[in-house]
Amino acid sequence: MPQGKPDSVPDDGLTTRQRRGRPLVIVHTGPGKGKSTAAFGLALRAWNQGWPVAVFQFVKSAKWRVGEERALTTLGGSGAGGVVAWHKMGEGWSWIQRDTDDHAERAAEGWAQISRDLAAQAYRLYVLDEFTYPIKWGWVDVDEVISVLAARQGNQHVVITGRDADPKLVAFADLVTEMTKVKHPMDTGQKGQKGIEW
Repeated sequence: MPQGKPDSVPDDGLTTRQRRGRPLVIVHTGPGKGKSTAAFGLALRAWNQGWPVAVFQFVKSAKWRVGEERALTTLGGSGAGGVVAWHKMGEGWSWIQRDTDDHAERAAEGWAQISRDLAAQAYRLYVLDEFTYPIKWGWVDVDEVISVLAARQGNQHVVITGRDADPKLVAFADLVTEMTKVKHPMDTGQKGQKGIEW
């Protein structure tokens, strides 16, 4: 894509403007840092455009206060851009999977709410943070996710984050970025720190 130009233009009968306005399914996956951070960057852009934004966090506990939540909910209530809704369904960090019925139920409830919101065209951007994990753990069916996303109406963009994205989801998505790790402070024993990890 030199200078923002596509490599090829499909013969689909759409104008450049129509093709540009297509809603996207975006996946940020891979073992590297920055998947959620990139998604929250998209949320900031959407807020600035006046779009209503919904963030659904599937693994991080409701007890944790992440900087992006405070910033985006403050901005969402400022009246200067779009509204921002923030939902947490998780019980702990993604590497502390506790396979219980309660967690599976919360993930299923979260997905059911997203499905309802998509049907109602409630938001313009949906951030499904760490949503690859409930799919990987079998709490949410990937075929159902793809079916619901494929059937969504209007101009609703969806970004999904998390490691180990299901190959079916990767094949379905419009844009997939795999974050790779070259090196990380944790490799030398340094734990996460304020302002960097949260």
